[in-house]
Amino acid sequence: MPASTGNRLVQGLIRNPLLILLIVIVVTVQVTTGSLLNWQNLRGVLMDGAVIAIVAIPCAMLIIAGYIDLSVGSTLALGGVVGGMVMADGFGNPTLAVLAAIAAGAIVGVFNGVMTCHFGLSAFITTLGTLTAVRGIAQLLSPLPRNSFGDAFGFLGVGTLAAIPVSVWIAAILLIVAGVFLAYTPAGRHVYAIGVNRDAAYLSGVNVRRIPFVLFVLSGSAAGFAGTITAARLNSAPAGQLGLGFELTVLTAILLGGIALTGGEGSMFGVLIGVLFLGVLNNALTLIGVTSFWQSVASGLALVAAIALSAYTHVVRQKLEANEAKRLAELTATTAP
Repeated sequence: MPASTGNRLVQGLIRNPLLILLIVIVVTVQVTTGSLLNWQNLRGVLMDGAVIAIVAIPCAMLIIAGYIDLSVGSTLALGGVVGGMVMADGFGNPTLAVLAAIAAGAIVGVFNGVMTCHFGLSAFITTLGTLTAVRGIAQLLSPLPRNSFGDAFGFLGVGTLAAIPVSVWIAAILLIVAGVFLAYTPAGRHVYAIGVNRDAAYLSGVNVRRIPFVLFVLSGSAAGFAGTITAARLNSAPAGQLGLGFELTVLTAILLGGIALTGGEGSMFGVLIGVLFLGVLNNALTLIGVTSFWQSVASGLALVAAIALSAYTHVVRQKLEANEAKRLAELTATTAP
């Protein structure tokens, strides 16, 4: 292996320490139990991760832009309830159910976006309020759980294409599209610019209100859509339990993936690694017989570790960039006439 390639590989692993830990966990648990990489088990991990990823994509972009959405768990419940109502109350059209759920989530996103981007309220406080309010709306719409939605709707939650769950295909496509958007479009670069310095972005001509507003709408829409996937998979839509605590799961996966809570840093590849790590960790704990109580402890510690890891990778990235700039400066100095 050429030295330059080896150096790039080492730097890549340093920038993504979670990837090393993920590989270690997979190998250790597979050797210990022999079940982690079993397709039936892995299929469940991927389906759980797909729902998290679908919501984490726009939420991650919001955090990169310097905002946050804590209402996605309740919005997921609202989407599941609305989709379930469309299916159970005589319409029976899966497409209409999905569109209605996405619309319900988008309305929540519009409210969050207007309050934060146009009235200047704190995104943390606003979405914390809608976290409670939207859950209440979902319970008012459906005090008792609706269920038995039919096979056509169930296909969204448990169906497969080429032996891969439909939800995993959807999550993969959205991750690719979001990754291309952030890396290769002017609007994607504007997302980073807003997160780095909102005032400087504004002076550079970036629309610092419209972009975060659109991201809030996308976040709500994605949560509503994820609600239909979850309801279809469970064949039930209990408003009080659906998506309970989901916002913390999404936030943990995002932070584990290296998205800086301070804004301006992160990638969709990091989100993918964060989602996979969280899913594999929870599944590994189940396989080795850890009780659900200790799994909750592990999830909480993972959130703390995610914040610490985010700070660590930020420092490491700065040092690597400084070393690279120094090396280029020295190279330029030695080659200058």
